[in-house]
Order: sequence, then C-alpha cells, then structure tokens
Amino acid sequence: MSNIRAVAKKAGVSIATVSRAFTNPEKVSKNSLKKVMDAVDAVGYRPNMMARNFRSAKAYAVVVLVPDFANLFFTKVIRAIQETAVQNGYNILLGETRDNERREAEYIRLVESRQADGVIQLRPHTPDYKLLPNQHIPAVAACGASGTPYVSVRMDHAAASLSIMNYLISMGHKRIGCIAGLEDNPHSIDRFEGYKQALADAGIEFDPELVFEGDFTMSSGHAGGEYFANMPDRPTAVFSMNDEMAVGAIKAFKEVGLKVPEDVSITGFDDLPFATYTDPALTTVRQPAEEMGKKAMQLLLQIMDGKEVNQSEFILKHDFVVRESVKPVRAKA
Repeated sequence: MSNIRAVAKKAGVSIATVSRAFTNPEKVSKNSLKKVMDAVDAVGYRPNMMARNFRSAKAYAVVVLVPDFANLFFTKVIRAIQETAVQNGYNILLGETRDNERREAEYIRLVESRQADGVIQLRPHTPDYKLLPNQHIPAVAACGASGTPYVSVRMDHAAASLSIMNYLISMGHKRIGCIAGLEDNPHSIDRFEGYKQALADAGIEFDPELVFEGDFTMSSGHAGGEYFANMPDRPTAVFSMNDEMAVGAIKAFKEVGLKVPEDVSITGFDDLPFATYTDPALTTVRQPAEEMGKKAMQLLLQIMDGKEVNQSEFILKHDFVVRESVKPVRAKA
C-alpha cells in the first residue's frame, strides 16, 4: 500500500516534512508543500484527514458563497481560491446561493458547526445584508464593494467604467448607450457612477433614454441591443456592464444589419476568455479575478490562524484592454 514513506520518497523530502504538510501546512514552504501534494496524487495516498482534523480542532475546509455558478467571472475567482487553498492544505466547499440569505445562512452554519473554518463571500455587500460580519465567523469578501464592513478584496468599478467611457469619448462618441446590470447591485451602481461621471466631465448631458437595465446575462444584452438598434436616433457606441451582455448586444445588432464597430461601437467589462474570440474581439476591462481569489484566500488563512490583518480593504488594479469593437465615430454624410 502507498503510505507516507512513499509520498516522502516521491516528493524528495523527509517523512517529517510530509507529516507537517498534513498537520501544519503553514509551517511548510510553498515549494515543499506543492511537492508533497503532487506526490500524494502521484502515489494515490489518502491521509486520515478525520484524525488530523480531530487533533487540530480544524476542518481544513472553507466555504465559498457563489451567487451563480453560471457566471464565468466567478469561475476564474473560484479557481484561484481553490489553488491557494490546496497549496495550504485546505479544501473548499462551494455553495450556490442565488443571492438568497437563507441559503447563505445554511452554508455559514457549516463554520458554526465546525465542519468548515471560514467563509469567502463572492456577492458584493449591500447595506441591508445581515449575515456577515459575524464575530464568530472568519470571513473575507473576494469581490467586494465599497463600504464592506469586513475584510474585502475589490477593484474600483467606478474608475474602471470611467476609463472605458473616456476612451469612447476620445474616439468622438457623444451619444453613448449603457446596458446596465441589476440596479440594486453595488457593482452596477459603481459602474453607473463612472458612466455618468465621464459624461459630466466631457460636458455631455445625461440621457436616461440611453440606459437599458440588463441582468448580466447574454439574453438581457440581446434585449438591450434590440432596444438601441430600434431607436430613431440610436447611439454610436454602447457601454455594456459585462462581457456577456456585450456579446448578446452584438448578436442583436448583426440581426438587424448593423456592423460592429462600423455602425455602432461596443465595450464590455470583465475580459472573460471568450472576449478575445468574439467577432469583433471585444474592447473591455480586465478584472483581476485570479488575484482577487488568491488574495482573499491568503487573507482568510491569516484570519483563521488568529493573525492580524493590517487593513480592511484591498483595492486591486484593473487593466483596460483595447481590441476591435470600437472605432472613431463615423461622420454623418
């Protein structure tokens, strides 16, 4: 049978190092921990995790609260959380919540009953949210919003949308439509703030008729594209609050014979993998999804180990990615 000696031999480390990797992974270098975990998989060894957990009074698991498994952005964040967790000897338990607090409470109860050690929340905090913070629950917000009352990792969504809008305005666009996200979503609110700020800075009057409320799905983006395409005085550019809605809008434009970007320019938000392969390739904002997930898990590890976190909010930088879906506004004949 494969055993701890086989793992040590395969990894090229001592038996003591393998033992520490199982019982106190924080005391093993990342390089050695990776070697041990790779060797565990290679030789098919399965340590007695129940015994380890009983001795340490830890579950070596964290709960990740996911609003929607279908959202591709969350997939990137989760992957980074899991990679960082595994490197530190933890497993992750995924809970799809659909923004339902009753469901979230059930998953948080896993920490209260010692079946998990902490929580990473992917839903942005809202003022009426009551479950977190909880002094008994180690928790980090991985996709936080401004005003989150516990440790959070986020990007500046208002600044990111401002950069998109400034780019469109620099290309001569003044009549710019907006396919917004859900109106009560903190990220949507911040992105909308950037949209309006850019218009104000450029001396362009805000027109509520140029705003279509979507819900971050491709189908709502398609509906938004139809809405703008059928306007008598349609916008020359559209800012979509995520890549999926932008793809839906592009399809709607093409269905009525409009060319992107010749007839209408469009931008997205997130830089999901398919943004490079859309026709045309999508100009968008790249959220640091992997960095968000990694940082959130690192912070949660600190909190679960009783170490002090020196700040409550970590704001990560975004990138503006220029591709083919925007052209300078076409002069009217």
